Amino acid sequence: MSDKKVSRPCHHCKSRSASDPTDTSRIHYEKFWLYRHCSSVQQRDRQAQKAGRLFSGLLAMNVVFLGSAFISSMIFNKVSITLADVWILLSILKVLCLFWIIYYLLGTSRLPHAVLYRDSHAGAIWIRGSVLLFGSCSILLNVFHIGYSTILVHCKSKVEILFPSIGILFICTQAYFLWHHSKDCIQVQHNFTRCGLMITIATNLLLWLLAVTNDTLHMEIESQLREVERRFAGKPPPSHPHWCNETTLCTCPNTTICKVFQKGYILLYPFNTEYRLVCCSVLYVMWKNVGRRISHDHIPYAKPKFKLQGVVFGPLLGTSALIIGACVFMMYQIQATSLVPSRQVFVIYYSYYIVLLPLMSVGAVIGTIIHALEKKELDTVENPTRSLDVVLLMGAALGQIGMSYFSIVALVATDPSDLLNSLSLSYSVLIIFQNITQNVFVIDGLHRRHTPPGKEEDTKEEQNREAHSQRRVSVLELGQEIRKASLSYIHTYSHLTWKRRVLREIAFFLALCNIILWVMPTFGAHPLFENGMERSFYGYSTWFVIVNFGLPLGVFYRMHSVGGLLEVYVTA
Repeated sequence: MSDKKVSRPCHHCKSRSASDPTDTSRIHYEKFWLYRHCSSVQQRDRQAQKAGRLFSGLLAMNVVFLGSAFISSMIFNKVSITLADVWILLSILKVLCLFWIIYYLLGTSRLPHAVLYRDSHAGAIWIRGSVLLFGSCSILLNVFHIGYSTILVHCKSKVEILFPSIGILFICTQAYFLWHHSKDCIQVQHNFTRCGLMITIATNLLLWLLAVTNDTLHMEIESQLREVERRFAGKPPPSHPHWCNETTLCTCPNTTICKVFQKGYILLYPFNTEYRLVCCSVLYVMWKNVGRRISHDHIPYAKPKFKLQGVVFGPLLGTSALIIGACVFMMYQIQATSLVPSRQVFVIYYSYYIVLLPLMSVGAVIGTIIHALEKKELDTVENPTRSLDVVLLMGAALGQIGMSYFSIVALVATDPSDLLNSLSLSYSVLIIFQNITQNVFVIDGLHRRHTPPGKEEDTKEEQNREAHSQRRVSVLELGQEIRKASLSYIHTYSHLTWKRRVLREIAFFLALCNIILWVMPTFGAHPLFENGMERSFYGYSTWFVIVNFGLPLGVFYRMHSVGGLLEVYVTA
């Protein structure tokens, strides 16, 4: 591991002469009472680090088991353990996490020599941006929840207003914490920091588990919507008491603001589960980096930058997929959200996927073959962020793969000869194959060592740009600049080897495809839930849990794949 020896602090530390020896007084070695008699300071430090990780991991495991027991009891025995009891427990955990985050921001991180190192691989801008995006949507979700509960305060518990209020404060504080400190390799208060991070991870996991399994508000809103449809159709109310309890005791008044809260809550619900998963991944990397000392060899000298050069067909095909997908998505949103969804819109939606997914799979297979033909060395340097990326890609893919297998069983058991069912069946099979092939391509690419090209041409181009930018550009000079830029692009494209060129084309094409496949389910296109076939086969509650388990993982997979594919593109 990188923290097995005392190393020179990185450039993020306070400036000092490069010739100075390592100042060991600035390094806080870890201590643990079980290993106080170790023969050397370094050995005691290593053992204390292992013990600290073990203890904090056991603490998080117990918190997760306790919360899971509460949530499971609420599902199977709603009389003894109610949803309000679960909310109270999670509110207590949120408050504890808030106290620890505030203490870290105002206390731990400001101690002398607290952050001597920062992990350049951790907290990429796209994942921190995801924290802000999904966090903002989760705040809006809680606002809609508060507004909906306030309108129905006569039949709602006060906890239904308190819980999302604490949630807003927790989301804001956690998002600020992750944005500014996700790269920290904290060197003080190791065990306390590890425990705080693990409790925060456990809290986010329990909030995700509750969001996946709790369909109370969804059932309430859907029952009211069906009651509205029944009134328009002039049908009598249902005879069984379940519907009567939901529609008469706690009915949303027929006002526009109430409908906005209902629709907003349903639309933003997946963002909340997505936010929890992203936060858990960032917090885990921070937990791994506690006490980590980055050696001089692990600091990259020249970090590759993203440049849109050397690719032609990838952006063209990817942009075409984006535009067509956006049109299909808008058509789907207009028709599928009506009271009686059109069968044709589901056919168009599945047809788009059936055309796109084989192209993505073929591209990933070709890229994997080219990786095998290349003679690049594998990068074996320890990198917690990359290790987590691999685990997340493999784990998040299980969401879509699991939903697809459940869908395949339901389709085969009912009527696979039907047009819509056969398209849905093909869609599910292709999703499984595409996820597997893309994972192999991305993971193989992430482990390839970057071979930076020559720097002379880039330096000359930068000098020319600076020289031209210092004087006014006339119309003639502007034309010359455009011609030079075009020649530079063609020169770069022609000098790439065919293997690197094809890899960059494939990676860019797959990145754009994953963007549209991320946008469509994120903003409301859920045909597996809305076509009604699997829902009628498994039952509402069971299929709700399956979809809310698999859908956020699928969205997270597409988002995470974009980051991995862009890294493959840059290093190709």
